[in-house]
Amino acid sequence: MVKTPRIPRNTMNDHSHEWAQKRREYLTEQTGTELPHTGHFSIDPEALPGNIENFIGVVQMPVGIAGPVQVNGEYANGLFHVPLATTEGTLVASYSRGMRVINECGGVNTTVVEQFMQRAPAFIFANAREAREFGKWIDEHFLEIKAAAETTTSIGKLEHIMQWSVSKTRYLRFNYTTGDAAGQNMVGKATLAACEWIVANYPEKCEYLLSGNMDTDKKHSHLNMLHSRGKRVIAEIVLKKDVLKKIMKVDTKMLARATVLANTGALMAGAAYNGPHSANGIASIFIATGQDEANVVESHAGLLSHELLDNGDFYLSVTLPSLIVATYGGGTGLPTQKECLELMDCYGTGKANKFAEIVAATVLAGDISLACAVIGGHWVSSHDKFGRNRD
Repeated sequence: MVKTPRIPRNTMNDHSHEWAQKRREYLTEQTGTELPHTGHFSIDPEALPGNIENFIGVVQMPVGIAGPVQVNGEYANGLFHVPLATTEGTLVASYSRGMRVINECGGVNTTVVEQFMQRAPAFIFANAREAREFGKWIDEHFLEIKAAAETTTSIGKLEHIMQWSVSKTRYLRFNYTTGDAAGQNMVGKATLAACEWIVANYPEKCEYLLSGNMDTDKKHSHLNMLHSRGKRVIAEIVLKKDVLKKIMKVDTKMLARATVLANTGALMAGAAYNGPHSANGIASIFIATGQDEANVVESHAGLLSHELLDNGDFYLSVTLPSLIVATYGGGTGLPTQKECLELMDCYGTGKANKFAEIVAATVLAGDISLACAVIGGHWVSSHDKFGRNRD
């Protein structure tokens, strides 16, 4: 039997410079790879428990600033500089160009419509009729279930429970508001308490699986397009034809035609987003600000809508129905991530809706810029000139 090497760990004080160094030395011994850059960082390892295990150092990601962009939101109102962490050349410049268009058109209007975070247990019965009757009981005892769930959290609030019957199973989808936290762990704990209360109080025997996968945690689903997960936020603007012609060298009629073609292509492909590239901006902001990067797969989904107006101006909007962001907890409190949130005055409690509006505005700016670059014929040439690291 081959003896498997074990990564050095200290169960008493594992998040320290000493043990990070021991693990780097272990990796050098095992692989021959030196880690001088990974091991060079400014943050205190003692701040990392709860964020990382087997800590060895920091992967340094370039951060650029796009903007500023004028946001006319209910929570974000003013000019904002947006930090984007990326290794893709031209990306920051492209978003800044879209933001310039937005500013000269008077800014982007943003609206947070609603926000929910879900956990979706599945309850299993002997047959379909028992499952149906269980669903009726759930509706009748919602207030008691809500009270049980909310014993685990001072922030999370259970708003409603959706239900579906499949075979002899009743799928429930618990919908919570979670304040300024993304809330996946919060709602998991709350739903566990609710399910235990249900099992203890339901007059018939039942069993459950805490997640029946209809919460679609860190997976895209059409359900989230219709029933919001995270925040449903909309960014909209009327692009003035003269501004678009001056900055982007693109006619609004041509933009309208191209958008129709792009919508059809996205429909045929079954894409989660029909605009140019929502994931680029969202991923870059997420990395810079300490969001859970896996949430990009849900957050990037959405709908780009447009209308060519009678005067030749161009209405454009982005609807993000499952934007999952936080300004408190998780990775948001780590030193560099906190600084990037503070650049936008988005760190701490009471700031999540503001941050969501800025993210949506950024997505719209990126879509304006890339769409016009494709139409104008300088998409490939700009990447070739500025976006290639030839070292």
